[in-house]
Amino acid sequence: KYLFMIKKTLFVTVCLCSIFTFAQTSTKTNLDNLFKTFEKENKAMGAVSIFKNGTEIYQKEIGFANIKTKKRGNKFTKYRIGSISKTFTATIILQQIDEGKLTLNTLVTAYFPKLPNANKITIEDLLRHESGLVNVTNDTNIRSWITKHQTRKQMINRFIKNGTEFEPKEKSKYSNTNFIILSYISEIIDKNSFNKILEDRIIKPLHLKRTEFGNPIKPTNNEALPYYFENNQWNLIDMQTNMSAPMGAGAIVSTSSELNVFYSNLFSGKLTSDASLKKLMTIKNGIGLGIMQFEFKDLKVFGHDGGIDGFQSYALYIPEKNTTMAFTCNGLNAMMMPTVISILETYFKNDTSLKKTPTLQLKSEELDVYLGVYSGKTFPAKITFTKKGTTLFAQATGQPIFELISPKKNLFIYDSMGIHFDFNLQNKTMELTFGGKKHLLEKEE
Repeated sequence: KYLFMIKKTLFVTVCLCSIFTFAQTSTKTNLDNLFKTFEKENKAMGAVSIFKNGTEIYQKEIGFANIKTKKRGNKFTKYRIGSISKTFTATIILQQIDEGKLTLNTLVTAYFPKLPNANKITIEDLLRHESGLVNVTNDTNIRSWITKHQTRKQMINRFIKNGTEFEPKEKSKYSNTNFIILSYISEIIDKNSFNKILEDRIIKPLHLKRTEFGNPIKPTNNEALPYYFENNQWNLIDMQTNMSAPMGAGAIVSTSSELNVFYSNLFSGKLTSDASLKKLMTIKNGIGLGIMQFEFKDLKVFGHDGGIDGFQSYALYIPEKNTTMAFTCNGLNAMMMPTVISILETYFKNDTSLKKTPTLQLKSEELDVYLGVYSGKTFPAKITFTKKGTTLFAQATGQPIFELISPKKNLFIYDSMGIHFDFNLQNKTMELTFGGKKHLLEKEE
């Protein structure tokens, strides 16, 4: 809603509009510069789209969809989106629940009684990755079958053979097996192929033109080829997953713009009941129903990443800002999450409504006591602290380096993701808080 009163003068209105336009222009320029840097430094190839209040306000492509022919990507170039497919599958299952065809408490034994713990695993356990079923993509023989057509029977037999890692609801552990089973269940309920179900329930109602169940890549149909960066160049990945294997866990193809259309409609309540949407967004151990959640500068961000055959993608929704973003890549020479954070930081750079953390101004020599390497039994990586001038930096093993700020003595944070490093200089320890969990790390001598 506009906050202007009709009685305000034309001069004030024009000034406010000018400031708004300037802010928008500045944000666009900042984003353009960020993606130019990505392209120049060979960090990524692909497309990004940003929607505000259901309308696209920014769209950009970088790099090539096909290096051999020097064809650049455009707004309509299709990318394999990998595990973002899980949000589509969860939506389909919730629609079927809304129609009374099953419930979150329905047991898997009703559809696949021979699966391990089928009489204990519920639909919700599958959606929340709490089934305990072994992740089929961890199969040591996966390369021998992933590129070939797979029948439902072949995949189910594989799940039975692989067994379980833990009892249902005991904990959460990401497993593609869960969502392949969910796509099979949706087929049984609707008596149709997952391909057709996806088309009837999501693609056609939303008038999506470039979203579909994946097929072998056809570059002549404006479909991107996947690449990896090595020896200072992008190299083609010639292995392609046959989409009959990942099914609802990772078989969908789309564009960044159409992913935003899907996310905008989903989170505005146009695809499921309010009750189902609320359930989808109810987070437990960082996981909802086909969705994940993290925090950025005190904003809740719901989303999902995707990776398949060299393609990497991320789609997200920020309720407080009614904003969706999607980043689809056919080449990524960086970690996805820091890349997403850099996009968010650039987009919200001029947003004065975001919480600003007060920081201490420390001298360079005052940072020396924090420098060094820290490690602990409960955290899988070592963390190295370095400085440049009056700024402290942290870097976990194999991860990008990031800048820290200090809101109070002996406490440093990575503000964008709410990561805290609380130093106890006397004991030579540091308590790391990340994702709601605390880890005690000791300084290595």
